[in-house]
Amino acid sequence: MAVTYFVQECPTCGRNLQVRVDYLGKRVVCQHCKAKFVACDPSSAAYPPMDSSLSVLARADQLIESANRTGLSTIARTAG
Repeated sequence: MAVTYFVQECPTCGRNLQVRVDYLGKRVVCQHCKAKFVACDPSSAAYPPMDSSLSVLARADQLIESANRTGLSTIARTAG
């Protein structure tokens, strides 16, 4: 029986991991840094999972971009 894998980036160390499809939605451990995270198909709408550090980084990027568009980054630089 053939085993199917998908590639997911570790939310801690950033390395690409081959994860068995059987593990989708389950907690897995990165073989490189030993971080624990939920296996989630990156092509799905649920990626990255809300408790993932990748979702926090994506939200931070959105806030920075929003601040840049509104000119808040200029104010923050001159005030600091």
